[in-house]
Amino acid sequence: MITTLKRLFVGTPMTTAQAKHERLGKISALAIFSSDCMSSVAYATEEILLVLVLGGTVGLQYSPAIGIAIGLLVAIVASSYWQTIHAYPSGGGAYIVAKDNLGTLPGLVAGSALLVDYVLTVSVSTASGVAAITSAFPTLFPYRVGICIFCVLSVMLANLRGLRETGRTFAVPTYGFILSLAVLILIGFYQLCTQGVPPPPAPIPVVESLSIFLILRAFSGGCAALTGIEAVANGVQAFKAPEARNASITLAWMAFILGSSFMAITFLSHYFHIVPREEETVISILATQVFGRTFMYYVVQVFTAIILLLAVTTSFAGFPMLASLMAKDSFLPRQFANLGDRLVFSNGILILAAVSCGLLVIFGGSTHALIPLYAIGVFTAFTLSQAGMVLHWWREHGRHWLPHSLMNGLGATATAVVVVVVGLTKFMHGAWIVIIVIPLMVLTFLAIHRHYDSLRAQLTLAGFSAPKLGRHPVVVLVGGLHRGVITAMTYAKAISPNVTALAVDLDPNATAKLQRHWPEWAPDVPLVILDSPYRSVLQPVLHYIDQMEKQRDGQYMTIILPEFIPAKWWHHLLHNQTALLLKGALLFRRGKVAISIPYHLDR
Repeated sequence: MITTLKRLFVGTPMTTAQAKHERLGKISALAIFSSDCMSSVAYATEEILLVLVLGGTVGLQYSPAIGIAIGLLVAIVASSYWQTIHAYPSGGGAYIVAKDNLGTLPGLVAGSALLVDYVLTVSVSTASGVAAITSAFPTLFPYRVGICIFCVLSVMLANLRGLRETGRTFAVPTYGFILSLAVLILIGFYQLCTQGVPPPPAPIPVVESLSIFLILRAFSGGCAALTGIEAVANGVQAFKAPEARNASITLAWMAFILGSSFMAITFLSHYFHIVPREEETVISILATQVFGRTFMYYVVQVFTAIILLLAVTTSFAGFPMLASLMAKDSFLPRQFANLGDRLVFSNGILILAAVSCGLLVIFGGSTHALIPLYAIGVFTAFTLSQAGMVLHWWREHGRHWLPHSLMNGLGATATAVVVVVVGLTKFMHGAWIVIIVIPLMVLTFLAIHRHYDSLRAQLTLAGFSAPKLGRHPVVVLVGGLHRGVITAMTYAKAISPNVTALAVDLDPNATAKLQRHWPEWAPDVPLVILDSPYRSVLQPVLHYIDQMEKQRDGQYMTIILPEFIPAKWWHHLLHNQTALLLKGALLFRRGKVAISIPYHLDR
């Protein structure tokens, strides 16, 4: 039943040989890797205006300048990552670059920051997409958290089906959003040119005095536009050959569309005198100004909602790939490095969905509550990546190394400034959570790595001598005389002549019957009856085994558990799980080997 449902939702398994056919072309890759960046156009301008409006009408006048500054930052960071793609065509992005050039600790900081960013991308984009829906249909506002969780789980299932299939599924909505946004921008500027700038509204009262700090807060909020720009560099190996060339072209397309769209929306919002409000998004207000509540307004809203909900696809592609790299380096559990049936890192996808849903529940599906946690992680990764690339060029001293290092140095400086600005301006608004979480994650990664190092040291064959088996003690747990027990006794005598049967006296009549019939079926195996005044099976058995521990002289002890396996799954509910409990208890006792001998029932 479970397998049937899995095949229905996820699809049939794919062979390893099919992996090369699952690579992405530039068109599909742009749909997957740009969805996060493009989605930020829907809320980055709003985050700027939400802060500037506190400074009143005068404060809102600074939005075009902030938009230009962020547009330049997009160009700088994209240029830096273009160089990263060609220097590290194997992918891995900030984590690999920082670890190779700056050391393990900076690499782990970059990896932690990116993992946090991917989780927050899923949460923020989903919350923003649902906000677009509730802006058009306000009656859905009270149900926003449930809608958010449904959307995350839907995208999770789509990504579990495979990367190429995800690209085909999400290409139409992504390009639909880009086209609808282009129509909104072109008609908006056309109206400004033909009809002039609308008259300004009534003056907006000042809530906070306009200061450099307020402007920097607005800038740090708008920097959310850059989240996801590193995704192409992280996932170079997802592209068709030549990987680096295709990835760099896709990055250039993405950066151009992102930068031009973001600045255009910011300028239009300024000249149309858009004032943000809680119950409606800035894109919705702008589309109403340009189109009115016509068909085109709803087209823009529908595609905005879809792209925001599908923006999480970038994280569902990037998070599992990064987690698999860190798992291969022994900084995350090895399960993250395992490819699933559909040639995707399924464990990473499932964990990402679970953590993101938890955040949406905790923060009530609010975009503005999640945004302060957003930018600091990704810009930390940007900074470490670009600083690592500067060292890379200085060490390589290859062709054009100086202009390359200057470009990466400029990128590192710019993003480091943003980290400081975001850290200072958003600290009390929630950024402190990320500042604490990243070091805790790094400590966790180091603890995992120490465990794997210890494991390798303890499992090495150097100086090892194999244990001598053959006459080691074997204990068979007996709950009565039946076919399963006799089968288990036969197996026990086949692996050792030193066999003891063990029964716990829970029912005197049943115990007396067992003792009467035992010589008939197993005369050569001693039967030991254990008292249990408190009607426990586990405690007497474990106590007896611990007593035998002192007599086994360093040998292994095998405990055989006869089990009958019902024909139907629901039959298991009709029987106790003593064998399962014993196996769990014995697992942590050194030198004990628990073996289940199944006897399968036909009906």
